[in-house]
Amino acid sequence: MGKGGVSEGVLKKIILSYTYVAIWIFLSFTVIVYNKYILDRKMYNWPYPISLTMIHMAFCSSLAYLLVRVFKLVEPVSMSWDLYVKSVVPIGLLYAVSLWLSNSAYIYLSVSFIQMLKALMPVAVYSIGILFKKEQFKTNVMANMVSISVGVAIAAYGEAKFDTWGVILQLGAVAFEATRLVMIQILLNSKGITLNPITSLYYVAPCCLVFLTVPWLVVEYPVLKETSSFHLDFFVFGTNSFCAFALNLAVFLLVGKTSALTMNVAGVVKDWLLIAFSWSVIKDAVTLVNLIGYALAFLGVCYYNHAKFVAMKAKEAEEAQRKAAQADEEAGRLLEEREESGAKKSESQD
Repeated sequence: MGKGGVSEGVLKKIILSYTYVAIWIFLSFTVIVYNKYILDRKMYNWPYPISLTMIHMAFCSSLAYLLVRVFKLVEPVSMSWDLYVKSVVPIGLLYAVSLWLSNSAYIYLSVSFIQMLKALMPVAVYSIGILFKKEQFKTNVMANMVSISVGVAIAAYGEAKFDTWGVILQLGAVAFEATRLVMIQILLNSKGITLNPITSLYYVAPCCLVFLTVPWLVVEYPVLKETSSFHLDFFVFGTNSFCAFALNLAVFLLVGKTSALTMNVAGVVKDWLLIAFSWSVIKDAVTLVNLIGYALAFLGVCYYNHAKFVAMKAKEAEEAQRKAAQADEEAGRLLEEREESGAKKSESQD
């Protein structure tokens, strides 16, 4: 026991948890800013979001295959072809469209405003969860969702460089990502299948790559074919793809060693850092109305995370009580069996 009453093991666990959080925030921050740098016409000027997403998926698919099949660092999930087609393929389609739309939004919107719009994710997940009967409608939760939506609406009203098409793209990305998260619960988790970020990439990334090929051939390939002067910069796109893959590893560490709730809380910190970076370094305009609106949405998200934490603790306590009751029941049954066995043994001796 240390001088302050905290054991060395607990202190080490706290330090490791904060380290995982810091790594995830850094990598998530890096991927977002790097994607913005590549896609923005005023920076690297390579406005081809489908192509960039396909490069990410090809890179991540290859590394995931090496980790799962060649080096065997991660165990694959036992999955039939029928289950793959009915469960993983629809999730892959939703993921492909979500990534395509979210990367496209970086061409039209600032990093700070995109993070403000992403605050609508809990609203979208809860609403779609109700639609698919995975969530129960509760007045207090819906009031919380409304407060988040109002905050984002105020932030949008105060946006200096509001672009309607960019907002549509980002809202579409939020809707498809929320649907994907709900579908994971319906199509995979309900069947007892859980995919970590590596096995998720192993199974889902190839699907994304296939689905993205269709719009790429129609939308971006003809333009890229005419741009004969462009040569793929392997350093820029290689490091960008590696950061995207490393982010998935960081998610694996963060959720595996802490919890998904910790990642949600860390995400709020990351959003504020990105807003500050966007304003101070990229020189994106961030207005007072922006900040007031996002602050309101931020409080709503914080309350949402707090409510989830309380519900999770209550569920854990209920599960612990159930296990304790089962243990008591089992102990009582064993005691009865022992007493009956002793009584029979005593009768046979008589």
